Amino acid sequence: MSVQPQTILFAQHGMTDLSGCQTIARLAYALDLKDTLIVTPEVHWLRTLFYLEPLIQSVEAVVVETLNKYPDVPIRIIATSMGGVLWAELLDRHPEWWARVHSLVLLGSPIGGSHIARRVDPFGWGIGIARDLAVDRSAIACQIAEKIPTLVVASDCGYGHDGIVSVESTKVCGAEFVCLSGVSHPDLRIHPAVGEEILKFWASIE
Repeated sequence: MSVQPQTILFAQHGMTDLSGCQTIARLAYALDLKDTLIVTPEVHWLRTLFYLEPLIQSVEAVVVETLNKYPDVPIRIIATSMGGVLWAELLDRHPEWWARVHSLVLLGSPIGGSHIARRVDPFGWGIGIARDLAVDRSAIACQIAEKIPTLVVASDCGYGHDGIVSVESTKVCGAEFVCLSGVSHPDLRIHPAVGEEILKFWASIE
């Protein structure tokens, strides 16, 4: 973008997303925001199998560089799956960003802790990314949602989960909550109904 953007949209992919930022970028661009700089921080899919901290630091560097370049531009955030957990941590560490955040959208993010991760690492021994994704970050997310308009989009494909993440683990107190039906976890990044819910949410907070 050659001119000063009016908004910055950070779109964050999730764990083992082989298409990485390309898929989440498709959703971001499909929203057709005018005068918006879309930033899709890439964390290589292989790194998402290990620990969250290096991923947080990697995305943090991109965000800091972008915010310093455009110090007065408000930001929006869309994050899917593990990307939402990552951004919850980032926002918790940087409350000075909150005043700039127009909105936070979490797509199938296990904020309350992943039940699959708890099965992989039931004793908290630190088995790869499972250790970090099993953590319940509900308190952090609730504090954020008190200050930043937040939308949670989940999906129930049967038995209370989207195939990977349970509906219950996505819920954040104080956030608007939408549960779709029959949308698989990977498809939360690209399904038209997700885009419709995001646009509806944005319109409601303008």
